[in-house]
Amino acid sequence: MIHRMCSAHTAMSYPRTLDDAESGQGGSGLARVADRRSSSPVFRIRSVSQRFVAVVAGVLALSMVACAQPQSDGSTATGGTLVFGAAGAPKNFDPIFNDDGESFRVTRQLYDTLIAYAPGTTELAPGLATAWQGSNEGKTWTFTLREGVKFHDGTSFNAAAVCANFDRWFNMPGAAAQDQMIYYSGVFEGFASNRGTATGQPVYNSCAAPDAKTVVVKFNKFKAAFPAAFGLFSLSISSPTALRRYNADHVTKNGDSFSYGDYANLHPTGTGAFKFGSFDKAHNTVTLVRNDDYWGEKAKVDRLIFKIIPDEYARKQELRAGTIDGYDLPSPADYASLTADGMKMLVRQPFNLLYLGINQKNNPALRDLRVRQALAYAINLKALVHNKLPEGSEVATQFMPSTVNGYADNIQQYSYDPQMAKDLLAQADASNLRLNFYYPTEVTRPYMPNPQDIFTLIAENLRQVGITVNPVPRPWNGGYKDDVQQFGKHDLHLLGWTGDYNNAGNFVGTFFGREKPEFGFDDSALFAAIAQADATPDRAAQAAAYQQLNRDIMAKFLPGVPIASSPPAIVVRSNIDGLVASPLTDERFNTVSKR
Repeated sequence: MIHRMCSAHTAMSYPRTLDDAESGQGGSGLARVADRRSSSPVFRIRSVSQRFVAVVAGVLALSMVACAQPQSDGSTATGGTLVFGAAGAPKNFDPIFNDDGESFRVTRQLYDTLIAYAPGTTELAPGLATAWQGSNEGKTWTFTLREGVKFHDGTSFNAAAVCANFDRWFNMPGAAAQDQMIYYSGVFEGFASNRGTATGQPVYNSCAAPDAKTVVVKFNKFKAAFPAAFGLFSLSISSPTALRRYNADHVTKNGDSFSYGDYANLHPTGTGAFKFGSFDKAHNTVTLVRNDDYWGEKAKVDRLIFKIIPDEYARKQELRAGTIDGYDLPSPADYASLTADGMKMLVRQPFNLLYLGINQKNNPALRDLRVRQALAYAINLKALVHNKLPEGSEVATQFMPSTVNGYADNIQQYSYDPQMAKDLLAQADASNLRLNFYYPTEVTRPYMPNPQDIFTLIAENLRQVGITVNPVPRPWNGGYKDDVQQFGKHDLHLLGWTGDYNNAGNFVGTFFGREKPEFGFDDSALFAAIAQADATPDRAAQAAAYQQLNRDIMAKFLPGVPIASSPPAIVVRSNIDGLVASPLTDERFNTVSKR
């Protein structure tokens, strides 16, 4: 199970049917919680109301969950260097322009968010804000900020700095920059002036700083994702001084590639437990150094190096040789042998989704629901999950894990049926279908241990029903994500999602809440239904709306084929202590020591 988790969380931390008492989301009132990175115990946020009304009508209560092991005060630093094997290179170091796990693995050590998540759970906890209060039916959020915090450049973290970040995001100039703000545009829906693919009316209205430790953020409408979405790592707080000095908003597009300013590449400046040292591309290493002025539990090691090793076998060999101290996403087939070698295997709870995406733009045949259904019937999902994914993985029936509020029963399913697939293709006059199937290389993802293996199995299933598959392998951060998510070059693609917080909109809304090149369809009815569910304050009604959406997506739309949710693992050497595995892949290395 998860290493060093609180005993109350050792079981599933996010029950399948969440009510307000469990979620900490969508409730009104005041949330005051203890410092998650000091010696204080972890607190769970609870709400006494199932309806989001004015703050006077509902107040979040708290119940303390004591940890089995006390947290360190940071005074027992072990020094030395910790080397962690990363599965891929970071795209850059400005969180607002990132949406992938390998980039966030690094930036999580450099920055902090207003609201965080308790280690090893999906539960809200203090970050740079020690308290937050929702009012005005969820359209106003007031934060009490942590005092005495400094950015890595020595400038002060305060309310003005927070508002500078919110206003920067909202007023981001240029289509290239806006199109790289995938998380922001998904949650806030639009900008002061939409220049790229985002076309919605903005959720964000304004940010005010009545005093140095108080921030008031106003929205134009209720959004169910908040307050949990304030913990999105894309919404990390940067030094306004460094943002200005190093041209942070300069993003350009040249053909199929994007380039960024010096802030994102050379001078990321947050408040985190580590400071940026260097990115040595020749040796594939990112070096971070201990921040001795960190406001929370100070890092126990002097240096943290992420060594980029795309090949999982090579990561395993380096771990055994002692040249790295740990790595993420070991092959499920190696769990037993690595454990027998004395390594520690830290298995996360499953909170992700792997899917086969279908782009309806380029190939007219894919606009026919019968063709998309044929693809679903053609794939032997049970064999894929059994043979290619870790023990404990589940075949997906919809586009969210079964632990998320809004998961639907009585949904249309597509059991493996090659003959049905052939019949549907024939009915759609698509028996000679040819498809460009994109899949990533040089990466391992929590939901996708070996992209090549998964592609091979699915491609063979498709060939067996008469579909001609043209394989298009592309490096993960060397073209794949842009080809799929920005330019929509593909017909089929493999991708997935690790949840950021326990809310159906973080899955369904992220995938299908607006027109996206990844899926290539424009369905105003579906977009409106998702927006309506997301704007529903009553949690029971919201859950029912998402349940119906899940049924409709699988029966009437089928923009892709959900494949599986799986429990990814981290492996470290026996002399490594203090790493807490997170279902959100939200691992922080300041607690890690090396004996």
